Amino acid sequence: MAEAGPATDRLVLRGWRDADHAPLLALCRDRRVMEFLGPAQTAEDVAAAIARQRAVQAAHGHCFWAMERRADGAMLGFCGLQPGPDGTPIAGRIEIGWRLAVDAWGQGYAREAAQASLDWAWANLDAESVWAITVPANARSRGLMERLGMRRHPDLDFDHPAVPAGSPLRRHITYSIDRHG
Repeated sequence: MAEAGPATDRLVLRGWRDADHAPLLALCRDRRVMEFLGPAQTAEDVAAAIARQRAVQAAHGHCFWAMERRADGAMLGFCGLQPGPDGTPIAGRIEIGWRLAVDAWGQGYAREAAQASLDWAWANLDAESVWAITVPANARSRGLMERLGMRRHPDLDFDHPAVPAGSPLRRHITYSIDRHG
């Protein structure tokens, strides 16, 4: 399957390259980026994450794609689609997710990439809905989910099994959007 994801006038969502390791590592070590995601990641963590996304792409034809700005080729973060994590209410469903470098915040890139990912899902997958999760305190992600037209499912709030007990990041909330609105 092709490694290319959707593209917009300003962005290309694409498969992962070895050269993406350094910019992703910088992003995943930034405390502002990781505030609602967990501790800063190591080089090994980032290498494993890229390997996982390559495997998801190979298995499913989509992943959390690397996000590249067309104007200068800068890798801004990632956005895309993958199977929801095991042990969560979205396990086996299509999950949309994103993570951007701080210098890319506030410029509409996340919304643009997320909408392109949703459009790609409706054109290429037979899923009737796309799902997203975040911690309750992550107002930026929640706001984007709502701007995309996603709706919250309070009955599906859960403690994320990959987050240690006692962590303020363990509790998660769930959103979805249906294919037909």
